[in-house]
Amino acid sequence: MSLFATLGRSIALTGLLLVATTASAQLQPTDSQRQAAMEVAESMRYSHYADVELDDEWSRQAFERLLDILDGQRAYLLHDDVERFRNLETRMDDAILEGELTQIFDLYSLHHERAESRLEWLLAKLDQGIDYDFDTDARLDLERDDAPWAQTHAELDELWNKRLMNAALTQEISGQDAEQVETNLRQRYEGQLSRLEQTETEDVFGLFMAAVTGSIDPHSEYLSPRQGESFDIQMRLSLEGIGALLQSDGEYVKVASLVPGGPAEQSGVLEPADRIVAVGQEDEEEMVNVVGMRLDNVVDLIRGPKGSVVRLDVVPAQAVDMTRSKVVEITRDTVDLEDQAAQGEVIEIERDDGVHRIGAIKIPTFYVDFEAWQAGEEEYRSTTRDVAREIERLQEEGVEGIVLDLRSNGGGALQEANSLIGLFIDRGPTVQVRDARGRISLYGDTEAGTLYDGPLGVLVNRLSASASEIFAGAIQDYGRGLVFGTSTFGKGTVQTLNDLSHGEIKLTRAKFYRISGESTQHRGVEPDIAFPSLVDPEQIGESSLDNALEWDTVRPVQYRTYGDPDQYLSTLEERHLQRADELPNFRYLEDQAALVRRMREQHTSVSLNREMRQQELEAQEAEQLALENERRIALGLDTLDEWIDARDEDEVDPEEREEPVEEVQVLEAAHILLDFAQLDGDYRLAGRQ
Repeated sequence: MSLFATLGRSIALTGLLLVATTASAQLQPTDSQRQAAMEVAESMRYSHYADVELDDEWSRQAFERLLDILDGQRAYLLHDDVERFRNLETRMDDAILEGELTQIFDLYSLHHERAESRLEWLLAKLDQGIDYDFDTDARLDLERDDAPWAQTHAELDELWNKRLMNAALTQEISGQDAEQVETNLRQRYEGQLSRLEQTETEDVFGLFMAAVTGSIDPHSEYLSPRQGESFDIQMRLSLEGIGALLQSDGEYVKVASLVPGGPAEQSGVLEPADRIVAVGQEDEEEMVNVVGMRLDNVVDLIRGPKGSVVRLDVVPAQAVDMTRSKVVEITRDTVDLEDQAAQGEVIEIERDDGVHRIGAIKIPTFYVDFEAWQAGEEEYRSTTRDVAREIERLQEEGVEGIVLDLRSNGGGALQEANSLIGLFIDRGPTVQVRDARGRISLYGDTEAGTLYDGPLGVLVNRLSASASEIFAGAIQDYGRGLVFGTSTFGKGTVQTLNDLSHGEIKLTRAKFYRISGESTQHRGVEPDIAFPSLVDPEQIGESSLDNALEWDTVRPVQYRTYGDPDQYLSTLEERHLQRADELPNFRYLEDQAALVRRMREQHTSVSLNREMRQQELEAQEAEQLALENERRIALGLDTLDEWIDARDEDEVDPEEREEPVEEVQVLEAAHILLDFAQLDGDYRLAGRQ
């Protein structure tokens, strides 16, 4: 007999359904939303970069995307429910072109009813009490995106029995007793039900618009009046929070990236691809469960006044089981320009022929003080000015090459990427921009001379995006230097924000191309020397986003090259691999990346048997512990008796708290650049033209 006895569908599908129907019947489209839908249709047809045809083929894509947004895990709607609205497959275009949104709202209302009934069903199960004797062979599938729609409510009851069982098991393994488990789950489901009951017509319209714009590309989106106001606040840089960009990932909210110099990045307790499952305030004991909560509502919970503390219950990016969540605290603050400023250092490398000095400059973002610049001030702050100052200082210290660290630099001011390239080339094009009509604009450096013409390296990772990719691509195309790291994000598109009669639309209007003619879109920039990465490209990056525009090419422009680093790549790669094999931290990075990838591939489901689940978790931690101790032995550090998250400030020795990945990659980039400088005698060291 199942551990959770079925209560019968009368609870979920009779009286409760009538209550839900009454509540959701009020959700009807407004005239302003109908008008906005038609304006969005016109914008997409005539202003989007892609050749958008709002026809039956597009309708099918938009309808499937709407279903994915509403019920991506196939957990609420039945096969017959979907078939009831199947005619929308060829009517989505009519709905948006003519503002006929009634059937869209009817589909949402049905989903709303099913969700309310299911939450009531879960609460009824908790009222009855649940058995915690987890002795079963059952498993819960974690990836149901492609699962068929259930034929009966009994099938969904079985799925939700497993979900409830998994939620209880997860809580219990994390150390909660039976009473705490029931309390936590009740608060979770009551909170979700309360938020569902507060659904407004703007919420429904926003979901529909997300399906419409998201079927074209991931960066075009409709902003409601409320969302538009939040966007304006962010653009004014007056938003006080933790400095993290969040995105929806199924039922969870995922960290997409961290703002350089922001509280989250400086605290070191949050990383890209971490999932946030609950949010709490410093003066409140209870945390709000945010699983299944709308993204903008989660953002509102995390925002707060400068100096206040927000608590986040986080599942680390590398975890393959939601059991291993951890509460972290971050003090809210504003991001200061000084915290984003470029900073340089000298790396000393000991070799048989003596000590060599390589400069490294960290560039968190491409910034410029627009107000001071527009006011005509001579000493305004900018990336190019700050990097130039650091280059001159490093030259005075006699460096033999310079590495520009663009890891996790998400872009910024395009003009700064152009002017920064100008420090290393003597005039020339830097990037091509193609608009929706196929017209290409060419941007470049117009100033004669270079500031630095010595050996140059650029260090990138998966979170290097937009302007960072333009810079790295140009340095690579010019043969001006080497690119190290991993393939970059792949965001090679440009968006503009336009007002609608109701809300705003952010629309992809153009695409970036390198001077070689290759797009940076989707593929990003491929490094000359590849480093391993803990960031899964299937989770983070343009290629991981639905309907991302494809990579393509345009005609290359004429430009001179400054060298031919490619001729040395085989030698540099061979020397790099020899060093990497002898560097404990680099070997650890490679092995850890392989382990995380293997665990993700193997764990597409979780056991609902407590003993087996515990064994699986212990096996995972044992592998992680073995890798960590292997690294520690090689470095002469004390070994650990149990696995400890490196981000745990209370348990990790302060001297070992710094992530080894960060330091070892910069050091190895410096080694490769020194090899390159010694192989290529044509480079003048730290010279100025």
